[in-house]
Amino acid sequence: MSEPLMIPEVTSSLATWLTYLTHQHSKIIDMGLERVGVVARQLDLLYPAPKVVTVAGTNGKGTTCHILESILIEAGLKVGVYSSPHLLDYTERVRIQSKMLAEAEFCRVFADIESKRGTTTLTLTYFEYGTLAALQLFKQAKLDVVILEVGLGGRLDATNIVDADIAAITSIALDHIDWLGGDREQIGYEKAGIFRSGRYAVVGEPDMPQSINQVAQTLGAKLFRCGVDWQFELQNDHWHWRSHDHDFKQLPVPNVPLANAATALAIIDCLIKQGDAIGQAISLSAIQQGLIKAKLPGRFQIICEQPCVILDVAHNPHAAAYLADRLARLPRQKNTKVHAVVAMLADKDIKSTLSYLAAQVDKWYLASLSGIRGADAAQLAQYVESPYQFATVKDAWLQAMAEADKQDIVLVCGSFHTVAEVMELQTKEESLSGQ
Repeated sequence: MSEPLMIPEVTSSLATWLTYLTHQHSKIIDMGLERVGVVARQLDLLYPAPKVVTVAGTNGKGTTCHILESILIEAGLKVGVYSSPHLLDYTERVRIQSKMLAEAEFCRVFADIESKRGTTTLTLTYFEYGTLAALQLFKQAKLDVVILEVGLGGRLDATNIVDADIAAITSIALDHIDWLGGDREQIGYEKAGIFRSGRYAVVGEPDMPQSINQVAQTLGAKLFRCGVDWQFELQNDHWHWRSHDHDFKQLPVPNVPLANAATALAIIDCLIKQGDAIGQAISLSAIQQGLIKAKLPGRFQIICEQPCVILDVAHNPHAAAYLADRLARLPRQKNTKVHAVVAMLADKDIKSTLSYLAAQVDKWYLASLSGIRGADAAQLAQYVESPYQFATVKDAWLQAMAEADKQDIVLVCGSFHTVAEVMELQTKEESLSGQ
């Protein structure tokens, strides 16, 4: 058995702290609120801001949080967002006024958390440490609104130690079945665990599992459902959102999935209906400008034109279906080919995910993904025709770029890890070419 790591100093690097935190708990994922709740109470972190919005869902959480953040900042409010995973830098996980914080800020709060945890016999997971750090940073910043993106599920996710004023579920599909259950009803039950009595529970999933309704009724939460309590529709180059209380017309179409933007507006509707100073600050102009300015890395992100390089973190069937639809709508020449660089985690539904993309892809460049949960290229290769296989994402990426003509499309998808590796490679290449 290896020697335990020494507790870093407050002046230690963030990399040192993250290495330490990774090795503190026996499991990478260990669902439950008891451990993290004890330390949160010791640090007085259960009320990080006057208003808290928690967002769960299989897909669209990050995008919904970002749209909401953009609108609230345009409204003149002070906003913090906690999201995961990050793409290139751990500090991406916490944003205040849409900006990342210095590494030293994380080291300072990690040291504070560790000093309080040290008074107990509890160990925390990497995600639990990160959640506590975010709450500490938010509380110290004296924000108006905190937006928490659930990491996994909802009911037992570390973010659920905070009682949200508004809880939202973006979508329900099969994912993380080892932890959340093997069907949509079980998954819906887990995600609805973020609801609270007497408070709004926004549901953006049009085909809502009955389990969500049952949880809402048991808790006494106020369901606010897509297709029942609110609707949206696209009309030419604008779209409209309406409920019984509000009708937002002639909205600009955002550069994100419209369903996620609509869920964000449902949350906005609930904030306005609460009638306090935060809701009163939100104007139609803030909504319009927030929609225009919202852009999130790794979501159908085009980073190059010739060839057209698209990065998308789609990693399950639901997200792959949406991605395939967007690919099908792209204007292209008659001889345009789509080259897909794909690497995935082994615990994902690889077969179904790839099947949704198959009709749009001409050449597959499948890579093994490093790490405990990573799938090797051979696991992916059994589900597509005539694939190339590579030991690393870098090798697959370089080959795809070498074979793509100027009019072609190079798609990078399958995991946050996959997109992050190509982002890093592209950044290095641009840095070298600029020297």
